[in-house]
Amino acid sequence: MESNLSIYTTLLTLESLEIPSSNIIPAFIFGTLTYCLILFFNMTVLLTIVFNKKLHKPMYILLLNMPVNDIMGATVFFPQQMFSILTQNRSITYSACFAEAFFTHLYGTALTNILTAMAYDRYVAICCPLKYNTLMSSNNLLKIIILIWSLDVTMISIIFSLSFRRHICGTKIVDIFCNNPSLLKLICGDIRVNNYFGLLTTFLQQGFTVLTVLFTYVQILITVVYKRQSEAKSKAIQTCGTHLVVFLCFEFNLLFALVAHRFESTSPSLRRALGASIMIFPPILNPLIYGLKTKEIRQNLIFFSKKKVSPKKQKKKSRN
Repeated sequence: MESNLSIYTTLLTLESLEIPSSNIIPAFIFGTLTYCLILFFNMTVLLTIVFNKKLHKPMYILLLNMPVNDIMGATVFFPQQMFSILTQNRSITYSACFAEAFFTHLYGTALTNILTAMAYDRYVAICCPLKYNTLMSSNNLLKIIILIWSLDVTMISIIFSLSFRRHICGTKIVDIFCNNPSLLKLICGDIRVNNYFGLLTTFLQQGFTVLTVLFTYVQILITVVYKRQSEAKSKAIQTCGTHLVVFLCFEFNLLFALVAHRFESTSPSLRRALGASIMIFPPILNPLIYGLKTKEIRQNLIFFSKKKVSPKKQKKKSRN
């Protein structure tokens, strides 16, 4: 065991990305383009909702939290990785690593909270339409949004306050990006309290999220199946099916990445791949599946483009 190292003067070493020197520039370009696409898709959804009064409804106000969270998650992950690829430097200070891990977990937990709130909103709208305006009033909507973020910040703050130490006994991060399980492996002494509390909060929070989302979507499907409109039925089944598949895949990756660190027999490569996929794929897929695939948002995007093009056409017609 190495001697105790001062937190503030220690450089940590992240796991190698194992990119051949010939692929450094292509990998950097691909990663940068991916990050730019994430920003473009999420900003498109964000600005469309913000600047269109027709979309100032509970469903879209809740959806507004998703691009904000996805931009945060992508910004925590991509710039640091792109810099590391370009410079071939896998070093990071403990304080920077701690901050990166904090916001990484903040992003993951917020995403599950937002999806749960959105599922509840759809459940009320479809299964209890007469109560929708009451249950999803402006005051209740504000309470839901505050609850999403306050629970997220509180839980992650407690977890990381337990993880913080004045000294560590190692400098090797066993992952390609910083996270709480990797930081725990650097701690000197007993970390059973951290492990027990982390597992407890993970299973309680994720268990509640999964059960809530499954319950709401099952109730939505049951309600829609009993309706006679075949078009609405097939559309709802397709939408709910897509959302459930994406949600369950994300939950599986998240749980595996968090729990796999506790078992030495788990494949490190598989753990890293699934962990990185949480940071890469949701910020790309979420604005497409939950945002741009939504008919009302798509129509307003088309409306804006037509609004910009029409004055030019009118000028041409007037000249002719």
